[in-house]
This record gives sequence, C-alpha cells and structure tokens, in this order.
Amino acid sequence: MPSSKTEARKKEHIELCLTDNVKFQTKTNGFENYEFEHFAVTEIRLDEINLTTKFFGKKINLPFLISCMTGGTSEAEKINERLATAACELNIPIGVGSQRQALEGKKHHSTYRVVRKNAGTVPVLGNIGAAQVAHSKNIVDEIRFLIDLIEADAMVIHINPLQELLQKEGEPDFGGLLKNIEKLSGKIRTPLIAKEVSSGISKSAAEKLLDAGIKGIDIAGAGGTSWAAVELIRKNADNEIFREWGIPTSYCLRTVSELKKNYKFTLIASGGIGNGLEIAKSIALGADLTASARPILQQVMNHDVDGVIKLINSWFETVKHVMFLTGSRNIRQLKNVRLIRKSEFY
Repeated sequence: MPSSKTEARKKEHIELCLTDNVKFQTKTNGFENYEFEHFAVTEIRLDEINLTTKFFGKKINLPFLISCMTGGTSEAEKINERLATAACELNIPIGVGSQRQALEGKKHHSTYRVVRKNAGTVPVLGNIGAAQVAHSKNIVDEIRFLIDLIEADAMVIHINPLQELLQKEGEPDFGGLLKNIEKLSGKIRTPLIAKEVSSGISKSAAEKLLDAGIKGIDIAGAGGTSWAAVELIRKNADNEIFREWGIPTSYCLRTVSELKKNYKFTLIASGGIGNGLEIAKSIALGADLTASARPILQQVMNHDVDGVIKLINSWFETVKHVMFLTGSRNIRQLKNVRLIRKSEFY
C-alpha cells in the first residue's frame, strides 16, 4: 500500500534527523559573514523590549515558528503533541509535516489532528509537497480537506526538487505546479506559503511564486540540514556530488527581501538557524519570522516539552541582548538596524 511506504519513509526521516550526519559539511548559512553595527549610546531598557509581532493577522509572542517536521507515522503523534504544547505555551506558530499520508488513508489522521488539539489558538500550518500539488486532478478539494483536518491558518507547499531527484521513491516532475498554485490561490482564502527544504528559494523563483498568488516565502536555505544528505544516506549512495547543493540562507534572505518593494508577503527565514544571534541577523536582513526544525526535534526527543521551551526562550534572550546593543525597542526597529559585511572592516 502507498501509505505504508510513505509511513516507512517518514520514520526513516525522523531517525536520521535525530543525528548530525545530515548536516551540510562545508557550506554554511552565511550569517557569520555579517556583524551588527554596535550602538554605544543605547538607552533601551531590557524590560521594555517588545518581541511580539503578527503572523497573518494573529498576534504571536516571538517572531519564530516551529517548522514543519513530521506526521503520518505512529512515532509522529507523540512528537507533534509535545511540539504543539510548546507552541501553545510560547504563543508561536507551528507547522505539521507533509500531509500526503492523510490523502492516502485515514490510519494516521490523529498524528496531524493532535497539533491543533494541543496548540490552542496559535497559528497552525498545514503542509503538502509540490509534486502532489503539480499532479493533482482535484487539488482544490484536497487542499481544503487538509486545511480542515488541522484547522490550518496557512498552508505550506514544500518545494523540494533536489530531494525528489535523489529520493529512491522520488517524483522529480513539477510540471503544472505554478498553474495549480494559481488555481488554489484563486479558490482558497487560507494563505499559501511556499517553502524549500534546504536548497533555498532564489529571488527569481520567489517572484514566480508571488505572481502565482503565494502569500508567504520560507526560503529554507542551505547551511543546516541537507535533505540531499538525508536521501543519499537512505539509499547508501556513494555519489555525493549534490550533497552540498543549495543557496546559503543569508543570501536568499537578503535578495528575496528586495521583492518587498513590489509585493506584500510574509518572509520566513529558515535553514541552519540554531541560535539567537542568527535569528536577530535574519530579522535585520529582512525576515518577518524565523524558523527551525531539526534542533527543535532533537530537543523534544531528548528533553520533552520543557526542553523546547527553554531552548527557544534562551535564543530570544540573546535576541533581546542584541536589541539592547543596537538600540532596538521592538522587532520593527530591529529590522532597520544596519548589518555590516565583515569585508568592510578591513
């Protein structure tokens, strides 16, 4: 049965992402090439710094979302329950993993529903692959079903051509994707977000997506988890030419943010983000929101809900310190802080 194959693949993905074997080996997300311009006469008080922002009209406490991870396998239900509980406590958005399995059968619908059940009123993001969107003959009804399944506030379409190319069960054919996105955006009121998985979204690709009706871009650049590595490990492949393929997160962010001059959209930075300094740099480079997946997954598996909450809060303590040192009272002001490329120092 297709659903059993999908379930087995998802289980393998979880197991591999709990290790560090799937990280980019030589390529970084690029944030180390930037430094904040220090503001020596700051008069900001730490206790007056405001980290709240809005995500598609909903107020959230931090500019951060727990990125799409898992679902559709028995192991996923407990993981999603814990992640959703943490998201509710922090009042931040959370995404579910690919809902493809939910279209194949009812067996694991509970692994998705558990997210809304435990997330309360925080924004929840649905998720489906680009190949499924491109090939579906009944795309509008299918996406409506997936949205209703978890009462989603937004729907993520993950665009992963490299992963599909290397995956042993892959479907490297996205013909019709933009046409079907345009159809969805005209029929469904729920905002659509386009997300890469680790190779990055370029400015030209983002422009095509925005023209098709996409309301959010999650760049998911290179520098963190390499989904090429995940699939190469799964099939014991020796040929690793494409293991390091992709555009670094910081470059994607800096260039895609230029489109805000002509388009209104939510820009999400993900791809190797693993500390508060990188979150702060992402916002200064144009991100409205930041996101992370694998470090959160590792934390929830090793330290449960409290570990996730503690980790994310520690990241945003660092963000607050950056805001103090740059004279930024709120997220809007942090967006206007100057980042200096290290090459300018010498």
